[in-house]
Amino acid sequence: MRMWGLSNMNSQSIMFLLIAAIIFFIFHYNKVLDGKKFINDLSPYFHFLMEDDYKFLLILKYGADITDADVDVLYRKRIRTGLIAMSIFFIYNINKMNFVLLLFSVIIGFAIFKIDYAKLKSNHKQHMHQINLMLPYYLKSLEILIQHYTVPVAINRSIPTAPEIFQPGLKRLAAAIDAGDSSVDPYMQFAKDYPVRDSMRMMRLLYRLGLGSQENKQEQLMMFSRTVSALQNKSREQRYQNRLDKMENKTMLMLFCTGGGVLGFMLLTMFMMMGS
Repeated sequence: MRMWGLSNMNSQSIMFLLIAAIIFFIFHYNKVLDGKKFINDLSPYFHFLMEDDYKFLLILKYGADITDADVDVLYRKRIRTGLIAMSIFFIYNINKMNFVLLLFSVIIGFAIFKIDYAKLKSNHKQHMHQINLMLPYYLKSLEILIQHYTVPVAINRSIPTAPEIFQPGLKRLAAAIDAGDSSVDPYMQFAKDYPVRDSMRMMRLLYRLGLGSQENKQEQLMMFSRTVSALQNKSREQRYQNRLDKMENKTMLMLFCTGGGVLGFMLLTMFMMMGS
């Protein structure tokens, strides 16, 4: 009897959900209710939920060409998805709605809203690992250019051949220097955009190298070169360690599968012997 009651409640919820969807479709088709306009009107009220690094994460994924309008469109899409998920859960449970289910519907909507941001963070983490390995090799090529040009000119000339992941940050760095900003801020901003091991220290060294006189340039360049070489050695060690970890994980997986297979075969044999 209880099972029939629960089944009846679920059927009513599904029916209510279908009726609500049909009514919404009719209103939307006849332009009585504009869902997109409704979301756009609500968006300013949810703007405080936008993460501080959201635009930067989008630039890392889609490139430097992304605009504020693109960021706004993607953010509204996240809001729309979260609200739809929350509404579906709310309507489905409307017959037995209480404070706990209402709170749970808000949590579900917020979790759906955060999914895209979590994917961007995961993408950022992968990028940071890649940047950590590639930065020393880019700095080595920059060091060669600095032997023949000033630091600002060397940075500009390095952009076309730099790894693609660094190019947006290098363009912003070069543009700030060309605009007359002679402070350390553009270099520190580059380090903040690519917050990996020793990026702050290397950008400070690069800034001092640009400020130094021609007489001291060779000495400062030697210091910069030694630091870059040390970073390259660390990067090689990291690559080697990554290969070892990957091989170790594969070995452990193979041993686990082999051991599990042997154990399963032994248990199966024992059960067959006991059955006979």
